[in-house]
Amino acid sequence: MTELETNPQKTAQRLSDLDESERNHLYSQLQERMPAVWDAWKLGLEDESVVVVPSVTLDPAAPGAGSLSQAFEERLLFLLLLLRQPRLRMIYVTSMPIKPSIIEYYLALLPGVIPSHAMARLSLLSVGDSSPRPLSAKLLDRPRMLSKIATMIPNRQLCHLIPYSATPLERDIALTLGIPMYAADPRLAHLGSKTGCRRLFAEEGVQHPLGMEDLHGFQDVTDAIMKMLEERPSIDAVIVKLNEGVSGAGNALVDLRGIADTAGPDRRSEVAQRIRTMQLESPTTPMAAYEAKFEQNGGVVEERIVGVELLSPSVQLRVRPDRSVELLSTHDQLLGGASGQSYLGCIFPADSAYSRLISAPAMTIGERLATEGALGRFAVDLW
Repeated sequence: MTELETNPQKTAQRLSDLDESERNHLYSQLQERMPAVWDAWKLGLEDESVVVVPSVTLDPAAPGAGSLSQAFEERLLFLLLLLRQPRLRMIYVTSMPIKPSIIEYYLALLPGVIPSHAMARLSLLSVGDSSPRPLSAKLLDRPRMLSKIATMIPNRQLCHLIPYSATPLERDIALTLGIPMYAADPRLAHLGSKTGCRRLFAEEGVQHPLGMEDLHGFQDVTDAIMKMLEERPSIDAVIVKLNEGVSGAGNALVDLRGIADTAGPDRRSEVAQRIRTMQLESPTTPMAAYEAKFEQNGGVVEERIVGVELLSPSVQLRVRPDRSVELLSTHDQLLGGASGQSYLGCIFPADSAYSRLISAPAMTIGERLATEGALGRFAVDLW
């Protein structure tokens, strides 16, 4: 066992002395414990526990980013249902305190468990910081709180961390606490980007829209659309997507109607102009800010699929620590917004007429992710 695992308080002070390579090496060693921790859950041991840090990274300049962060942090409260295990202890951390009535609601859903008994095994902690900074960053700035969390873990050999998403910040939380993380290695984050997803779909032979990926800047988008028009002149519209966009907020619609009537160099100029006037799905994002994000983080462009009836099903899966893939559920996404690309909610499960048809390609992607070393829950959206 390394010093980082045996002394969490010292870990918080020493993380700054480690470079990324050293942190990743120690994290890989720590993750080797995850299969044993997972298997121990089946035994109902008295000193098993889990730490939930539902940290999300949002644009701090976005309106209401602080309250939105808290909403995302409370989104993982469904994990309270894990307390149906009669001996499990849970430490749930948030930026601001959660209303007691919300906790009571979730605990009342536990089958065959008295809510007060579950509450006795639940520790709710908040850092008292409502700023839009990621919760994990707030925790790393508070070594005393991390030390407190460490002392609340009854046995670190039977404990793991559950994050909302896995970034180097959550990796550092795991290192500080000396517990493995039930999530994909942050070094695999590129697989979940729009560019990474298009490449995975192409490499695994899963059907996906005509388009191009790994674009950086509107000039790249113009080049991509010109190539797409050569392959399919009938395209009336394309969707530009930021690599890290979520819930449709990073999408934009480019209207290409009538572009086929423009020939020669004038067509390229017209396409570039259409991009400059494209309809952003997020009504609060200025075009200049969108362009800057696109240049920095990249994105893709895809043909817009149209029809009398459009469906957007999704398949939820997870990769277990033994690398087996489990299909959890399906649902139909409800979309709206400026151009019908914003996620509004879902209907569970997906329509039985095609739910089995979408499960097979989703499993193909899941098995590829497992091969790459991914871990935990994820969703595959199919259009």
